Amino acid sequence: MMPSSPPTSDLLAVDVGGANLKAADGAGWAHGEPFPLWREPERLIEMLSLLVGRRRLERLVATMTGEIADCFTSREEGVAHIVAAVEAAAAAAGATPGIYLLEREAGLPLRGRIAPPAEAVDRPLAAAASNWHAVARLAAAFAPTGRCFLMDIGSTTTDLVAIADGRPVPLAEDDAGRMATGELVYTGIERTPVAAIVRSLPHGGRRRPVSAERFADSRDAWIVVGGLPETPQSCDTADGRPATRAAAQARLARMILVEPAGFSATDAAVAATWIVTAQARLVARSCERVARSHGWRPTSVVLSGHGTPLARLALDHLGWQPALVSLPERLGPAISRVAPAHALARIARGDLA
Repeated sequence: MMPSSPPTSDLLAVDVGGANLKAADGAGWAHGEPFPLWREPERLIEMLSLLVGRRRLERLVATMTGEIADCFTSREEGVAHIVAAVEAAAAAAGATPGIYLLEREAGLPLRGRIAPPAEAVDRPLAAAASNWHAVARLAAAFAPTGRCFLMDIGSTTTDLVAIADGRPVPLAEDDAGRMATGELVYTGIERTPVAAIVRSLPHGGRRRPVSAERFADSRDAWIVVGGLPETPQSCDTADGRPATRAAAQARLARMILVEPAGFSATDAAVAATWIVTAQARLVARSCERVARSHGWRPTSVVLSGHGTPLARLALDHLGWQPALVSLPERLGPAISRVAPAHALARIARGDLA
């Protein structure tokens, strides 16, 4: 998909994920689109070049999570592939490339900086899965109280990061550590298989087990309950059919192996509510874990990403009543959806601490 309009500034930041490609210039332009890196890694240079277009840039900076895609044998290989693609796209645009790295010095908090590509290749684990930290720095700029949480929910994952006195204070810094602490929850508002959320669904007055198959995803449940809009032009779904309410209802029926014709709109609404409630409880439990580890509950929460309906439902389950700051409302839904890229652009411009 070609961006509707090119960036107008001399700097572009990209966030290279395993399933989505996001870009922003930090000055109001933002673009995101599905890109199955795990399926077509050889097309990454082409996709980045399309984002840049014919414009000449001074800087092209990148962060990533796509290095874990299963098309790569290791994070080291994934980082090297992504960095090489960024370098190639930067060279075509006449730009200087940079990669966001995480690093911690003894006695000091985790910090991030934009480094030369060669350093990222030499230190792949510092570049891997670094985008959450950039978003946390953006959230810190909006935190209205000294004890704050970032809840960033996208299509695939949820990031929970504590912010104390205007700076991120994560419990861990890599994927494995963050997942173990509850800061990284592998559940999102679109791409999570229903079978990874629930083991059964209510139907016809009884509970039916769900099949361990990707017949439906979380996106289907959220479309049915109205938390996500129908997107008829999108076929990035479990069965390749459109992301509409009718098609989502049929996909949910397949999860319990009943015929779609015998699965009414009411049946779908009941099942979908069951799914989103279970997903919200999962996120709520992780919020409680992170809060216990820090020894305090947040008095404010910054919401990011297009999964804010899931975040709000999780907060309802918790019973917390923090002051809420919604980045989709403050920055606009398009920018919030590509928050890692927007944050990185702001960092590259020197606008974020």
